[in-house]
Amino acid sequence: MISSYINNNVFSLRVIPNASRTELIEENNQLKLYLKAQPQKGKANDALIKFFKKEYKLRVVVKSGKTSRDKVICIVD
Repeated sequence: MISSYINNNVFSLRVIPNASRTELIEENNQLKLYLKAQPQKGKANDALIKFFKKEYKLRVVVKSGKTSRDKVICIVD
């Protein structure tokens, strides 16, 4: 699912923090990541990085949107 959104090791997604579950879904041709973590002091960004490492074995960094719900994610080697 995620591979169709990756272009030059970069993809965008919308993060919904403080959700009841942690789950990545595709909705309206956009990736949405629901996170249990709260959007305070970088907790949601940390949870995002851990999610992709655990579920997809990908090392990622938030390229832009650190304080926004709309983020651009870069896959690092």
